[in-house]
Amino acid sequence: MSVLIYTENWDGKFKKLSFELISYGSKIAEMLNTKAIALSTGNVDDDELKKLGNYGASGILSVNSNNLNVLDNRTFVKVISDIAVKENAKVVLLANNNTGKALAPGLSVRLKAGVGAGVSKLPVSLDPFTVFKRVFSGNAYARVVLNTDIRIITLAQNSFDLTETDNNASINKLDPGVDGSVVATQVKETRKQEGKLLLTDAEIVVSGGRGMKSPDNWGPLTELADLLGGATACSRPVSDEGWRPHEEHTGQTGKIIAPNLYIAIGISGATQHLAGVSSSKYIVAVNSDKDAPIFEAAQYGIVGDAMKVLPKLVEAAKNTRGK
Repeated sequence: MSVLIYTENWDGKFKKLSFELISYGSKIAEMLNTKAIALSTGNVDDDELKKLGNYGASGILSVNSNNLNVLDNRTFVKVISDIAVKENAKVVLLANNNTGKALAPGLSVRLKAGVGAGVSKLPVSLDPFTVFKRVFSGNAYARVVLNTDIRIITLAQNSFDLTETDNNASINKLDPGVDGSVVATQVKETRKQEGKLLLTDAEIVVSGGRGMKSPDNWGPLTELADLLGGATACSRPVSDEGWRPHEEHTGQTGKIIAPNLYIAIGISGATQHLAGVSSSKYIVAVNSDKDAPIFEAAQYGIVGDAMKVLPKLVEAAKNTRGK
């Protein structure tokens, strides 16, 4: 028996998201008195793979094939499910991001497994196997019982602290024998944004709403993001008005993000917006309305005019950076 943890890499490098999954999966393995096996696909150096062992993986499976360079749902589901069966995995763990959401349903069908999506804590019970998650855009919580023999869990980002160990996990290279003729997805062209931090990759995000009052007032907000090494974002009304580009729109109908720090300036905090940022580890809100919903989701809040508070935040960031 084992816990199988699917870890993504980006150009051969793992991010915090993958280490969070390993930390979480290793704790479930302890609860089940079994081992945590990390699964990596694509071309990743051994030194990078060994990092997975530092967060609790007792074994690392590296699957490399040219036919796995592009995410093809059907192909990846077959590879992961075949390995899950071989490793007698009773829990299959993925991130609750675009990849995890794409693969979990297919794995559920092939493995006849129940799915706990967007889980944010360790199982509250093993018999019956019960997971804990946010529901209704983060406004409520639910306990979901998975009655199947195999359980699939997608973990919400920033919901579990990293746990480092001195585990020297062994690496096992596997040949999945993927038939290229069944791979239906092809990438014709790749264009990467340059000179600007991608919103979905940013650990710090500074976001503005209609409280910014005008597109001409965005300079200090952008400056604050640059000083903090973060990215800029906005609420939907701002992008709809054309104040900011649509690719910066965060929320239920925009980008779903989970940075370590989300600074919301002049954003009231409508349910649709909070649904896209509620997985942020820390939320700092600035709003002139003390009753704005954003303050209910924020760990820290400043009641005040964004046009007066923002310059002070910029000044504080400059002073901190100068120390």
